[in-house]
Amino acid sequence: QTDMGGKPSQEQVEKGKQLKERILKLEEEYKKAEEEFQDLMVKVPMPASEDTPVGKDDSGNIEIYKEGEPPVFEFEPKDHIQLGKDLNLLDLKRGVKTSGYRGYYLKNEGTMMQMASMMHALNKLVSKGFTPIIPPTLVKNFALFGSGFFAGKQYNPDIDEAYKIANDEVLSNGSVKKEDKFLVGTAEPSLLAYYADEVLEEKDLPIKLCGFSSCYRSEIGSYGKDTRGIYRIHEFMKVEQVVICKASKYEADKIHQQITDTSKDLHRDLELPFRQLQICTGDMGAPKYKMYDLEAWMPSRRGYGETGSSSNCKDWQSRRLNIKYKDAEGNKKFVYLLNNTALASPRILIPLWENHQQADGSIKIPEVLNKYIPGYKGNIKKK
Repeated sequence: QTDMGGKPSQEQVEKGKQLKERILKLEEEYKKAEEEFQDLMVKVPMPASEDTPVGKDDSGNIEIYKEGEPPVFEFEPKDHIQLGKDLNLLDLKRGVKTSGYRGYYLKNEGTMMQMASMMHALNKLVSKGFTPIIPPTLVKNFALFGSGFFAGKQYNPDIDEAYKIANDEVLSNGSVKKEDKFLVGTAEPSLLAYYADEVLEEKDLPIKLCGFSSCYRSEIGSYGKDTRGIYRIHEFMKVEQVVICKASKYEADKIHQQITDTSKDLHRDLELPFRQLQICTGDMGAPKYKMYDLEAWMPSRRGYGETGSSSNCKDWQSRRLNIKYKDAEGNKKFVYLLNNTALASPRILIPLWENHQQADGSIKIPEVLNKYIPGYKGNIKKK
């Protein structure tokens, strides 16, 4: 009741104050509980699939498929470093001078082969119904946290292999916004963040995206590893597959196989011997339910080297990014998210150059790339 003047009574005023104080207290309690929940959540990995091999590290990975035979050379083969130098395709010395450790310049047909491989991958994915996207490579914290590229809630420079940008952002009105930004290590975080905090319709699923981007990795965890050549570098280009599907184990498994098969097709197109590994529990990241690696034969390594990975993360990432869909009954559910490397370059140039080198020192260009490299008549030769 109010008094005769229509104003709240003293009793109502006091009750209102008590309610306001109670709400403030509950909000503080909620905020604390939410922080505790988030702290616990970042420590919980996605349970692995039943058929994922159990192992401590990459020694527990299992080869499940192999195709093509490593070439037998009737001459002394060169590694990609020597081929790049002899044919004026690669300059590591000046790359280090300009960029520092793991820096490089690609040149001439080396540049053309990289862009040709990227275009071939994009065209293949578009033909399979993927939407081609050039996404931002400079992203906010939530994109890397949501996709699982941070070990915790915030960037940790000691363990997270991401580059943080030190500059503050100047807004259109001239004000300065102090917010951390990061360079992505793959197009995956940007593509996943596209639908963050949105509710999709089941009829629109699955959504298939392919992103072409530059990628940046600090490689903190690989100090002293793969120091020669262009196998492990700080910046590269990549075509990435991302699929958003409904919360169906059957459908996610089927899509996982499809995107992995696309990567196999790309290795066949490039005429490369390759194999597929199923990754064990100890070598999978926290978001992964099931994971495969593809590896191409690299003569200079006398073995296979990783050329891409394919992951089914179910709803681990979508819960962090708050991506849901509405099913036919109107229920809201978290989507399942999958990702896979189509091709990453310049690493793919290592098997391309080394496997296709000829006795005269030239490099044979795979047939599918010739249309992107006019004027070279199928071979890269010393000028």
